[in-house]
Amino acid sequence: MPKIKLLVVEDDDLMLNMLRDNLTREGYEVTGATDGLQALAKFKEGGFDLVLMDIKLPKMDGVTLLKRIKNTVSDVPCIMMTAYGTVETAVSAMKLGAFDYIGKPFLFEELSQIIKNALELSSLRKENLLLKERLGERNSLNNIVGKNPLMQKIYKTIEIASPGNTTIMIEGESGTGKELIADAIHALSERKFGPLVKVNCSALPETLLESELFGHEKGAFSDAVKMRIGRFELANKGTIFLDDIDDLSPAVQVKLLRVLQEREFERVGSSETLKADVRVISATKTDLKKKILEGTFREDLYYRLNVVLVKLPALRERPSDIPLLVNHFLAYYNKNTKKAVKISPEAMLLLIKYAWPGNVRELENLIESMVCLSEKETITPDLLPEHFRKKDAWKAVSLKKALRETEKEHIIRALEHSAGVKKKAAEILGITPKTLWEKIKDFDIE
Repeated sequence: MPKIKLLVVEDDDLMLNMLRDNLTREGYEVTGATDGLQALAKFKEGGFDLVLMDIKLPKMDGVTLLKRIKNTVSDVPCIMMTAYGTVETAVSAMKLGAFDYIGKPFLFEELSQIIKNALELSSLRKENLLLKERLGERNSLNNIVGKNPLMQKIYKTIEIASPGNTTIMIEGESGTGKELIADAIHALSERKFGPLVKVNCSALPETLLESELFGHEKGAFSDAVKMRIGRFELANKGTIFLDDIDDLSPAVQVKLLRVLQEREFERVGSSETLKADVRVISATKTDLKKKILEGTFREDLYYRLNVVLVKLPALRERPSDIPLLVNHFLAYYNKNTKKAVKISPEAMLLLIKYAWPGNVRELENLIESMVCLSEKETITPDLLPEHFRKKDAWKAVSLKKALRETEKEHIIRALEHSAGVKKKAAEILGITPKTLWEKIKDFDIE
């Protein structure tokens, strides 16, 4: 994955070197400039994801440089560094399109957080531009593959429910395509030109999730070195997609219920009430009614979220769609790798009979791996991972074990394909060499 490129403009060599060293350690690719004209010339060479600049610069001041950059590429975030007495100028710069400013002297941790916030917002905007480009297709349901009657019913529900502001819950096992459904609902809604903000509720601990959703003020807790805008604020006039809603803690459930009931919230550490003009789409991998009976999920929140339910079937419940999905993924990954790999009828039959504990995601990962590593034009049964060839093996294989077997098989094939060169194998698998070494040790691969 290419590194994020930063342009740092600072006429003090000592300060420039300090920023370059610290930002490089954080994984960024940093280019320095010591005056405004030099910075503009480097910026026009292209490819920068963010510009960090001092306001007082020789040859061209920071505000003028900001105007020239915004006239060239308006969506590149710019952060201004200010010395004492130039804060008013920095505020003026923000009116011209600067993302934020920071006063000197500053803690590097504070600057680092501002940069992360700016890049996150920039990434979100780019995602939404890509989504808008996709609206030129007949409709966003084109990205969802399946002709099974269960899927046809889902398409009808989406087409009817999407245009309004109704809260929608998507229920389905992991890997069934809940995020694709959320994308389609947003793209077919009246909010399609607003942002679509996604939050994985299981990926963050409770202490961070509240701040992620609602934002926080500077000093609200020990690590809050800068005010942070939450996802509900970022999603204003658009849609927020809350994935793995079944993992929400009781405390966050209470706050989410208030947002749904009253359409307002406060940042952590603030008494200012903010309005939430946001459509909520949630997704759960478990039956929330069971969690309600267990006392781990609020019944009132469940009914607020579940106004319209879209229940996705597991892949094993729609085996007739497996050939469609296989051919869809073959076409996609053949195009990406400039290959023409096909699948034999015998191999297809094994895929149809398999239970797919990892659902569509597992199928896609398998096809991607087979196309990437295939040295033949046709995928035959002997090329499939061993557990696909065992009769009724899926009945005795847990999801975790099946996924581990598939992962191990893919690693072995990548190592064989790269003649044992681990750096090349890591590139094929899309992981770092360090991660590959850890997996080789974990799987006890010779």
